[in-house]
Amino acid sequence: MAGGLIIGIVIILVVLNILLLLLYLSAKSNPYYVVYDEETKSALKRRVTNLKEDLESELVDFDVEEWEKTLEESIDEEVKNL
Repeated sequence: MAGGLIIGIVIILVVLNILLLLLYLSAKSNPYYVVYDEETKSALKRRVTNLKEDLESELVDFDVEEWEKTLEESIDEEVKNL
């Protein structure tokens, strides 16, 4: 009885080890991350910085009251069309 239980546990452990090995090999052959060289990294950083600055300047010019008014008008128009 105890011998059968030990054999069962060993079989389960072997199967789990094989599964983990397959997952490891799969992750090693298809990495989910990308390694950039320094030039590409700096270009991406410049692009993100430029986009951030553009967004900040747009937010400064953004008028919430005008946006709400336009939104209400479009909602009223949609209701009329129903």
